[in-house]
Parts: sequence; structure tokens; C-alpha cells
Amino acid sequence: MAGATCGTGPTVHGAPVAVGPVWQARAVTQPVSEYAVDPTFAPDVIVVGAGLAGLVATYEATRTGKKVLVLEQENRANLGGQAFWSLGGLFFIDSPEQRRMGIKDSRELAWQDWQGSAAFDRIGEGDGPERGEDHWGSRWAEAYVDFAATEKRDYLRGLGLKSLTFVGWAERGDGSASGHGNSVPRFHLTWGTGPEVVRVFLEPVEAAEAAGLVRFGFRHRVDDLVVEDGACVGVRGSVLAADDALPRGVASSREVAAEFELGAPAVIVTSGGIGHNFELMRANWPTERVGPAPEHMIAGVPAHVDGRMLAITEAAGANLVNKDRMWAYVEGIHNWDPVWPNHAIRILPGPSSMWFDADGHRLTGMSGVPGADSIGSMKQVLATGADYSWFVLTQSIIEKEFALSGSEQNPDWTDKDLRLMLKERLAKGATSPVEAFKEHGEDFVVATDFDELVAGMNRIARGGRVLDADLLRRQIEERDRQIDNPFGKDAQVMAIHNARRDRTGKLMRVAKPHKILDPAHGPLIAVRLNILSRKTLGGIETNLDSQVIRPDGTPFPGLYAAGEVAGFGGGGVHGHNALEGTFLGGCIFSGRAAGRSVAR
Repeated sequence: MAGATCGTGPTVHGAPVAVGPVWQARAVTQPVSEYAVDPTFAPDVIVVGAGLAGLVATYEATRTGKKVLVLEQENRANLGGQAFWSLGGLFFIDSPEQRRMGIKDSRELAWQDWQGSAAFDRIGEGDGPERGEDHWGSRWAEAYVDFAATEKRDYLRGLGLKSLTFVGWAERGDGSASGHGNSVPRFHLTWGTGPEVVRVFLEPVEAAEAAGLVRFGFRHRVDDLVVEDGACVGVRGSVLAADDALPRGVASSREVAAEFELGAPAVIVTSGGIGHNFELMRANWPTERVGPAPEHMIAGVPAHVDGRMLAITEAAGANLVNKDRMWAYVEGIHNWDPVWPNHAIRILPGPSSMWFDADGHRLTGMSGVPGADSIGSMKQVLATGADYSWFVLTQSIIEKEFALSGSEQNPDWTDKDLRLMLKERLAKGATSPVEAFKEHGEDFVVATDFDELVAGMNRIARGGRVLDADLLRRQIEERDRQIDNPFGKDAQVMAIHNARRDRTGKLMRVAKPHKILDPAHGPLIAVRLNILSRKTLGGIETNLDSQVIRPDGTPFPGLYAAGEVAGFGGGGVHGHNALEGTFLGGCIFSGRAAGRSVAR
């Protein structure tokens, strides 16, 4: 790469900023557009991807005066990536919010839950070639639980991030104390949802940009990592055609306008996962563990979440681990007002909807309880050979228990509108976005009569399957008889009563137990649930400094990775299951480690 030159650096907070060697751009074909990178800018690090992990890494690096070039294949409107679209849930342990809600949590209980959920089963010997795929992921997991139990909340509040006072209980578990699931509510909802999580890192990064420490290369798609003498010293790729007019999330052109090559002493890959690359998902689908890959799948992430950098980084010499681990949901519905292709929304359910497979058989055990055990539910759904299932519920249940994933589906929380929140969450009726899906969504059937409901379900069933109304009614009546007492043997009914012992659940998230066929709680509602792609749980192997690891176990000089592309740390911090509220936190924790590592 180009040699060093001298220059005068900017100041940040009044302090002079040291200027290192100038690693100049080498344009194979000079980009002639507004996206051209200033060839005189001398980055200390190149960050590939401007999602949350990339912004966090950039923020941490610039705090010590490092100069950062951020390359992003989309336009400026997409800063923050998938995090912007999220509900903003964060996993904290023994927080003031939990204590105010009467929840007793501890680092020890959370670590027990994490280990039971992750089920790390790929740990070998030592740090070398025999270390096993879970070697670094398990270490990241313990470090992350420590972070969530100590400084995580203060770190984020110091940036201006605040959580709502109520705490959600996601992934309630498989019914065993030592197995999968959260023993207590730990899902802390950000006041401002995903856009607020992005904002608290984006604003200081934009301030660093104004001070001359940061440059963005939008529409710069990295196609290769430049490796010299065994070290990563830069990137090369394509400048894509201009698309500034496109709003956030809309699929953009892949027309190539020019090529580029850029260098820096360090490169951090923060390019996200594979959630919109169905071909890659199916190629790595864990068939033996959860069942056949779904034929019909909808996308919970924008089209640019393509997973390209995984193969590119592997080709450069990085080690990829746990490729078969991914986090897809079974409660996906087609967005009636889509932003990106195959746009999916996930229902965040309370525990009361009855859950049936495509043939009309009720899902069993705790994985038949909505919101309890995502992978267990997936196994039961796919075991039928179908790729969808059904919720059957009442108007009373949808009003209390249906929330929708996504910042745009929760305008009260996203816009920090307290008056709207009180109206939407505590007044009678479902929230406006939920009612809009009930009215317009192609997956919803609403009826006042049971036979009419089943007829509507059969009209939208796939693969020629036909539901038997008598079979469905019998199972609902059997469950309804369990409602007459505040106790019983039905696992779902017991889970409902348990969930209502949580203050947040009783106040906002769990309907009072009632019979599904009681007309006083009607109309009846059925929802066709589709497989929804979301997160990648495996990826680039990294050590606790976010340094990329080679197949022989040694660090890759000059190369770092963070966020979803690194399995949120180590190539698989979650193991086989995620506890929810841990995806944004994983981006923050691993991005912070990467930024601080290059700063050192």
C-alpha cells in the first residue's frame, strides 16, 4: 500500500488527535460520483458495514482519536442497518427495572439459563486446531453475561439510552430448570425502540465525522479482502450505482459504477448475517436437528442482508464456525404494507393462543405455548412436512397479547409518545397496527362462527391440506374445560396462570384465562403462521478482542469481526438457542470489543 505522509490532525473535545500513516485509496477505476472516497483521508481502520456493530466499533475507535473509514453498500438512509427496524429489546440482569417489578434475578441464574439454552456441544481441546467450534463462543457467552449483569446498563444510559419500566418475558423455556429459556423476565424494551439504540451511537459518530475522524463510503460493496504477508491490509470492491432517493430498507440496485481498493492497518467486518439469503439459509439449514428447510419462507430483514462477507472473509483465510446455527421464527406473517421483498413481521405472542400444526393437531408441551421455546416449536411445525402452522384465539386475546416486532409497528414506543402509549396499550382494543393486520393481512381469518372460521382457514391453507373442523373443535373444547379452575393439568393453561403472576404480564401482556369458544370473548380469529428468517447464530470465529481466528487457532493480523457476521461474538455466543434481547446487545458488546481493540 501507499507509504506514510505527514499531516495535522483534528481535535475532539479540545484534545489534539494523533495522525498515523496515510493508507491511501488505490482506485482501479476512479469512481466518478458523489460516493467517491477522499483519497487524502488516512484511516487507521476500515469498518465494513454501517449497522449497529459497525457504528459501535467506530464510536469506540474514534474516542481515542483513531480515524475510521466506514464502507456501506447501501445509502446513508440505511445507517444503523437492521437495528433500526428492531423493537429495541435488551437483556439486562438484576436491573432496577426488574427489581421494581418484583423480579429476583442474578448473574448465576442468568448464566444457568444461558448454558442450558446454548447447549454448547462442540468444545474440543486447547486453543489450536482441536479447540472445537464452540471454543470461543462459550467464552464470549460468559463474558457477555458478566457484561449484562454489571456495566452494560450504565454504559448505555451514559449514552442516553433508557428502558421502559416494565420488563418482558421472552423465550420462557422448555419446562425444565436446567434447560432452555429465561427463568425470569429479562427483556427490557428501549424507550424509542431500535431507532433510539441506533441514535445513541450514530450521533457521536456523526460528530466525529464533522471533526474529520470519520468518513463514510456509501454504495461501496466490498468484494475482497486485501492480504499481504499474512496480514489484512485493506479491501477492494465495487461502487454501486447511486440510489440516494431510496428510503431506508428498500431493495437497491446492484449495478456496478466503478471499482475501488482501499487500505488501512486494520479492517473490522461488521456486515451482518444471511437473513435475506434464502439459498444460503437452506444450504446450511440444520435439518437433522429441527426438520426440513421450509419451502415457503418470508424475510424478517431487508434484502441487503445477504451474507456475502462470510464467504469473502473465509476465502481470505478466516475460520467460519457453526454455519448450521440460525434463528428463524415460526410466528411470521406477511406484511400487508411491505418495505422490502417478502417483508415479514413477527408476532410477539402472549401465552394464550392455541397452537395447531398444518394438519390441525395441537402442538404439545411447552413448545406448544406461544413465546416459550422457538426451536422446540419449529421442530413440531416442520415435522408435519409443512412450513406453516396456526394460532386460534379470541378478540380478548389479540387485544392483550399480540405485539408486533419492528419499530415501525410500535409508533407509541418508537416516537416516545406517552399519551399514545397509554391509549394503545391500556385502553380497550388491540393496538392500531395489530388491528390493521387483522383487517388487511393475508394470514388472518376472522369469524363469529366456528365452522366459518375453519372454512376460512382452509381457503388459505397451503399444499392441499384440509383441516377437520370436528378434530379442531374437540381439542379446543378439551382445553376449554381446563379453564374452570385456577389450576389443572394442561401445560399451556398452567403457563398462562404462571405468566399472570408476573406484574408486567398481568397488566399488559397476558389475557385473563377464558374459553376460546365463549362468544363473549369473540370474534374468533385464526392466524396462519409462516417461517420467518431473522438472525445468524454462527459466523466468523473471533477471540475476546474480536480478532478474527484462522483455522489453526491463531489470530489473523489486522482483521477483526463483530456483530451478527461473527455470530455476535466468537462465531456463536448463543449456541443453539437465543434468549432474546441479546441480538442488539451482542452487536454492542462485540462492536465495543472490536473498536477498543483497534484503538489499542
